[in-house]
Amino acid sequence: MNMIIAVENIKCGGCASTIMNKMKTLDDITDVKVDIEDGLVTIEGNKSRRDDYAAELASIGYPEVGSVHGLGSAGAKAKSFVSCAVGRMSD
Repeated sequence: MNMIIAVENIKCGGCASTIMNKMKTLDDITDVKVDIEDGLVTIEGNKSRRDDYAAELASIGYPEVGSVHGLGSAGAKAKSFVSCAVGRMSD
């Protein structure tokens, strides 16, 4: 089943690559697409694990829109910066 999760901090193709590579390693996920411009991650997977998928996205620096407040947001942005750089090196 397709799920769409709106996330923060997607800036480039490196970010998209990082998200796709990480999410595809999880059980139950058969496909991942990233819309960089709109900040959307479409996941083909187990609908009952949506919260797990959102938590995994947050752990790599791409928290769900509206889920991070205050100082946590700064930490998420730092993680996404690192993920972005790593994604660019692996492209």
